[in-house]
Amino acid sequence: MTWREGGHERGVLAVVPARGGSKGIPGKNMKRLGGLTLVGRATQLAASLPWVDQVIVSTDDPEIAAEVMRQGGDAPFLRPEHLASDTASSDDMWRHAWTAAEAHYDRRFDVSILLEPTSPLRQSTDLAATMEALFTDDHCAAVTVSPTPAHYTPHKTLTVGSDGRVGFLVEDGARFARRQEVPPLYHRNGLCYALRRDPFLAGAPILNEDSAAVVVERQVVNIDEPFELELAAWLLERQYRVTSAVPFAETA
Repeated sequence: MTWREGGHERGVLAVVPARGGSKGIPGKNMKRLGGLTLVGRATQLAASLPWVDQVIVSTDDPEIAAEVMRQGGDAPFLRPEHLASDTASSDDMWRHAWTAAEAHYDRRFDVSILLEPTSPLRQSTDLAATMEALFTDDHCAAVTVSPTPAHYTPHKTLTVGSDGRVGFLVEDGARFARRQEVPPLYHRNGLCYALRRDPFLAGAPILNEDSAAVVVERQVVNIDEPFELELAAWLLERQYRVTSAVPFAETA
């Protein structure tokens, strides 16, 4: 089964971006959570979806490539060195993966979804909702976002001057003392991005003026530091206790 839009089948490519290097947590993408590596968890979920035609990894690390293939994905290429540095852009990485996949499989992918391994608490419903948002009103992009806690918004953010005095980042920040007065703001959570082929390969950025938002209300984690890996494990265990269901199979 492939995704259908207006009676037409749309080829869907899932890309899992996973560099070998990481400064915050060495070997981060191969860390285990709930019995699976982070990269394996993203791959296994994508491979379980009947409307995803191909799952690939964009990596510079042969060990990560092998792990993706063990979990049902493919690694038809290694990411070029110039796209594997700290300064390489996600846009360039994804465009390379998309065009390289089309060349390798000799087929066109009309849509691609990007699943960051460091956001491991995604569910299949998040991915389906992102695809639905993409095709609603013919958007060229869709992205999952989370509500930003009021105390992390610019309206609550403080500055400390060279003289040690506290100031407000927002000019009239003092009037937002009550949380209820802070306007709703959102941040990317990395669970899923979805893009249409032609605008993106023509140079449109991942996030643009025609990006649809998919708001995820539950607590999720984007792992950058060791504590966040521990927090993700706690949230995952709590989810299992509440639902008594594992979203996809675990492997040793």
